[in-house]
Amino acid sequence: MLFRGMDRAALDAAYNNTAAVGIPKRDQYVGGWSARSDALRKTREAKADLRYGSGPRQRLDFFPCGQTGAPTLAYIHGGYWQMNDKEPYTFFGEALLPAGFNLALIEYTLAPEARLDQIVAEVRSAVTWVIEHAAEHGGDARRVFVAGHSAGGHLTATAMSDPRLAGGIAISGIYDLEPVRLNYLNDKLRLDKEEAARNSPLLHLPPHSAPLVVAVGLGELPELIRQSEEYWAAWERKGLPGQYLPLPEHDHFSILEELARPSGKLFVALNDLARRA
Repeated sequence: MLFRGMDRAALDAAYNNTAAVGIPKRDQYVGGWSARSDALRKTREAKADLRYGSGPRQRLDFFPCGQTGAPTLAYIHGGYWQMNDKEPYTFFGEALLPAGFNLALIEYTLAPEARLDQIVAEVRSAVTWVIEHAAEHGGDARRVFVAGHSAGGHLTATAMSDPRLAGGIAISGIYDLEPVRLNYLNDKLRLDKEEAARNSPLLHLPPHSAPLVVAVGLGELPELIRQSEEYWAAWERKGLPGQYLPLPEHDHFSILEELARPSGKLFVALNDLARRA
């Protein structure tokens, strides 16, 4: 047995979100997000492909809400560090922009081209860029928040080490990379034991932090739920501020709707963070 009584086949299944939800349902979600994002990009002007580094994917899109000194959400896409782009997540602007939030969509180099050390460093650089340039784009540098889903949830947790952030929302994230090192995802990630430990947020809690919301759908794979439960427990034991937000009605993909509509629980949590900031 490789990890917690699971062999390689069991670990592969334990982290295969697409298989758990089903390809047709997953494709329906993704297709809907892309269509909504394309529609929003036709009605909202973006400052597109702003460079936070020299690499081809070291870029971000900034959607200003039109209000001076507005809070900004920097969103980090998922895809198990191996796939996806920033553009299909523009649909979050449906709720965020009218509510007075700027939206920054971060892209980063994917595995296998980049090792996880590099990906984490790139995302931290992108968050730094958003904070340092927020005022130039109508934002308030003191009210920059970070959020991400799946691999983006992991990267959100790593970004929370920046003390200038006003808060974060980690959605369905991976916080202990040891089981990832032992399953099919590592074919492209190529993690060794040291790199996995070095980039596991569970092992590197910050001494101080802005509030972090740790969210997960209770219809997700048990390993994803365990990851969030254990990370939140460690965060709370450390005395760090935040909230654990389990959402009973959601799977790994449907949970994103809770950030994309004004009545969504993740959107409400973000508003609460902004008010406290």
